[in-house]
Amino acid sequence: MSRSKREIPHFYLSTTVDMAAALEWMRARNRELPLSARLVPAALMLKAVALAVRKVPELNGHWADDGFVPAEDVRLGVAVSLRGGGLAAPSLAHADTLSVDEVMAALKDLVARARGGRLRASETADPSLTVTNLGDQGVEAVFGVVYPPQVALVGLGRIVGRPVAVNGLLGVRPVVTATLSADHRAADGATGARLLTTMDRLLQQPEEL
Repeated sequence: MSRSKREIPHFYLSTTVDMAAALEWMRARNRELPLSARLVPAALMLKAVALAVRKVPELNGHWADDGFVPAEDVRLGVAVSLRGGGLAAPSLAHADTLSVDEVMAALKDLVARARGGRLRASETADPSLTVTNLGDQGVEAVFGVVYPPQVALVGLGRIVGRPVAVNGLLGVRPVVTATLSADHRAADGATGARLLTTMDRLLQQPEEL
């Protein structure tokens, strides 16, 4: 982390994502699934990030030899807090090609094995982008530190009910704050904004995730 803050010129962006459509779809899907396989919002958001970064490849890769090297696929790192303290960030390989159900199963498996000290070496190899989700800790927004040699990190907070105007009518909607921390050497604010808006758009059409 010291190296990251010393060497990487960070910039930060955030957006508020309406989760009403995603949660409605998730509840309908969960009625069809056994209890052990039911989805949580994190699975939908991870899949949306993976698809978004596939569409914005300028943030999917590593900074090496004074230049950006794009990754060949989407290896989505998932920050996991360990029982004894500290963090691990195992990766979901080819995360953009997995179904939401497969993302959910892989997420449960990775978290359990990370906390049990049973990760494989291939799963701890450099992810191409990392996601940190602190929603289950009650945090509404997280602005993370980019893990070198990656060039971007997406932060997800807690889903909360907020007053939102929709088609001119005010109502309470479930929303989440999504943030981006990125390396200004590899990308700029316009590129970062495309990533967040693409993620937002995907979550409004959860059936296409």
